[in-house]
Formats: sequence, structure tokens, C-alpha cells
Amino acid sequence: MTVTASRPSESEPEVRTATGALRGSREAGLAVFRGIPFAEPPVGALRFAAPRPVRSWDGVRAAVSYGPPPPQSGVFGMDALSQDTAGDDWLTVNVWSPEPAPGAGLPVMVWIPGGAYVIGTSSLPEFDAARLAGGGVVVVTLNYRLGIEGFAQIEGAPANRGLLDQVAALQWVHDNIRAFGGDPDRVTVFGQSAGGGSVAALLAMPRAAGLFRRAVVQSMPGTFFSPELAADIAAACAAELGLRPTVADFSTVAPSRLPAVGDAISAKIDRWREHWGQITHRPIPFAPVVDGDVLPTTPWQALADGVGRDTELLVGHVRDEHRLFSLIDGVLGQVTQEQAETALHVLAPGPDGAQRYREVFPAAGPEELYELVNADWLFRMPTLHLAQAHAAAGGRTHVYELTWPAPVMGGALGACHGLDVPLVFGNLSSGQPAMLIGETPSPEAEALSAQIRAAWTAFAAHGDPGWPTYDGEQRLVQLFDTRPAVTAYPEETSRLLWQNHTFPALPLADR
Repeated sequence: MTVTASRPSESEPEVRTATGALRGSREAGLAVFRGIPFAEPPVGALRFAAPRPVRSWDGVRAAVSYGPPPPQSGVFGMDALSQDTAGDDWLTVNVWSPEPAPGAGLPVMVWIPGGAYVIGTSSLPEFDAARLAGGGVVVVTLNYRLGIEGFAQIEGAPANRGLLDQVAALQWVHDNIRAFGGDPDRVTVFGQSAGGGSVAALLAMPRAAGLFRRAVVQSMPGTFFSPELAADIAAACAAELGLRPTVADFSTVAPSRLPAVGDAISAKIDRWREHWGQITHRPIPFAPVVDGDVLPTTPWQALADGVGRDTELLVGHVRDEHRLFSLIDGVLGQVTQEQAETALHVLAPGPDGAQRYREVFPAAGPEELYELVNADWLFRMPTLHLAQAHAAAGGRTHVYELTWPAPVMGGALGACHGLDVPLVFGNLSSGQPAMLIGETPSPEAEALSAQIRAAWTAFAAHGDPGWPTYDGEQRLVQLFDTRPAVTAYPEETSRLLWQNHTFPALPLADR
């Protein structure tokens, strides 16, 4: 490949990577490089395959525009985003650097976007890393395959292709980040929601070993699939098209069409309730698969066994994880007794879980019980258990909880899922998550964001975010609120309810 470009200037920083030279832009005192391919486009003969290293190019390649997003689900209109951006070079990274010179030795933070493993792209305005990189770190954001392309269990294809994309991006960082001023031995991988679940999976993956030193897991979902469950979901997706769940059959369908198939399955997921179980309660058709190879076991089991013990871990969740989903579902403030009972019986741990929730939260009405069990099952307890497994195995672990309520809707959303994203990046008035903060961020929001950014960058630099490590006795965590404090883990009642739950790979029920 030959690339031509104009001569560089002070406003056009240039670096040389292992595959060729890149020219970026200068923005707010940072060198910014966008749309850098880390693997060949996963189309044609490479579709549904593990990512292949990108070919080198001659000349200087312009790196000033984001690469096209991977095909997206229609959730929140994200499918329009991928349709509006031409090209199939989905596997790209973006870099923000305060000092793009070999030898600068800056800590590196690699962001994995979330989005239920069906949406997400690094080009979203909420992931602009200028303010975060301004704290003295090199920030990398990336794309990976989603939905059927990235996570469906397809005959003839490796499992967890989206995770393999992430490993390929981390390998690119290891091989090239020195040219951007980063230290390949001080890489922190961080992500929220499905991005947090991806980080947890990477901790358990042999292929990712040695590619990062520290990890930040924000609100990870507890959904990891058994091969049998994932294969049955893939078969349902194929049947929607009149096909078999094979590489040959799925390859006859354009990548842009496949996300709609996943959306169709989600829309009528109730019909598989007896076979797919808990994931039908909160429609989740795709997630990492514990296939025994790419992902040998669940992250909780891997960390309990000592895998990743030498990787320093920062992990936490928001207090009111489920309220945003209740708003989206149209049940916020309107949860019925029947809805609460269904959630308790489907999601609470153990045969008497529903009864125990009612006993330990005696003053809670249907709404509170519904929110609690959904939040605990999907995000809060999976996240806490990851921290506990790592700490118990001797790993250095820091835990936090965001309790500051979103200012919108009079605070009715509480500290809801996604609120941490604008606070971490400092983008308080751009992108969808920032809508939770309001049009004009308050001084309180700015101060809290600055504190969180400082904690994240300090952790990336030297492994200490500024509060004590977590252990099984004191269980100290950092609370982020108007008045931040260090205290014992505040969701103690839920912790005790779930203390014996193991979060196994979700099974396919007997037919």
C-alpha cells in the first residue's frame, strides 16, 4: 500500500510505527492520531476469522479521521451511525499523546467501549480523550467486532472474535506505543459495562497475558455464556435468515444486515425463556463465551485460581445500576408487585433468593426490590465478586462505588449506569452519557470529574488511585460523591445475599 501526504508542519505531528509512518493533528496541546488500523478489515476471506496483522504501507498515512464503526445494533439509533460511515476498516485505534516522542515513557491507558456487546465505537464524542490525556498519559481507544460478527458461536469460526480483536489492539499498542511517547510496560486497560466485561475476560485470557500491567473494570455485567447457550442463540439467529449457523451461510449475508437479526431475536426473546433462562429477562443475546480455548473459564474463577495475580486491579460500580434501564423500559416509578416478584424469582441467587431479598430489605416496596435485584444480578455483584476473587488470591485490588446522583430528572435516576463515563473522560456536555449531567455542568460535577480522572491516571502511572486496597476483612472502598469518603463497602446486605454465588457460565436449559 502506498500513501502520499503533504509535508509535515508543527501542527501535524508525525510518528513511525512498525507498519508505516502516520501524520496526525495537534489539538489542545496534544498530538492526536485517529483511525489507525491495527488489523486487516475482517471481511471477505477474513470474515469471522481471528484478526490478521495489518499490512505495511509506503509513504505517510493521514491519521486525522476516525475509522468506520463496526456494524451496530439499532439500539439508540446506532445502526444509522454505521450506515452513515463508509468502509469496512473497522479495526482501528486512536491515540492522544502529550509527548509523541520515543523515550517519553508515559503511562498508557487503553479504552474498550461498552454497549452490551452489540453497540459501541471509539468515534463517539464521549470517548474523546483530550481531557484524560491532559493528565499526563497516552490514551488509546479502539474498535472491535460486535454482535453476530464478534460474539456469535458460529461453526467454523473461532469463539470470541471481538475479544480477539481487543487482544490484537493490545498487541499493536505493545509493539508501537513507544513511538507515541508511551511505555509498553505501563499499559492499563480500562472499560465500562460490556467494556468492563471485556477487560475482565482479558484478565482470564492466555492470549492477553503480558500485554497490560493494570486493569480498570467499571460496572462489568455478569453475563458469560456457555458454548451450548451461545450455539443455540446463534442457531436462532441463523434460522431468522433461513440459514445454518455456519461461516459459509452467515458469510452470504452482508455485515450491515446482521445486526438487525440480533435485534429481531432480542425483540421476541421471550419465546426462548425456558431454554435461555435469565438472559431473556433483560434481553442479552450476545456475550463472551467460555469456550475453553480463547476464554478458558469465567473471569471470577480465573482470578480465584490466581490468574492475573500480578495485574493491579481497580474495580467498581455505580450505586443505582438499573434505574436507567427502568427509564428506557418505561417502568421507572411504575414497577408493579408482579414485575418485582418475577425479577426476584428469576434473578435472586439460590432457591430461596426471592424470600431472602424480602426478609433483608423489609421496608422495600416493589420498585426498590426490582431495582436492587436487577442491579445486583447484572452489575453490582459481578463487579464486587471480581474484586473479591482477585484480592483473595493475593492481587492488589482497589474498589470504588459512585454514589453521586445524576442531576437530570431531579435526581430520580440516582447514580445510574453510564454516569461514570463522562466523569472519567471529562466530557460533561457531549455524547449520550453526558446527557445525564445536564446541559451546563455544575462546579460540583467538574470537581468530581477532576478527582476521578486524577485517580484513574494515578493508578495508570503507579498503581495507587489514592485510597487503601480492598481486603476480605475491612472491605474498604472509595465512595465518589459530593463529599468523597473511604468507608466499608456500603452494599453489605447485597454482598451477604450473594456471597456464595459463583457466577458460572450461563447454561442452556434442558429441552
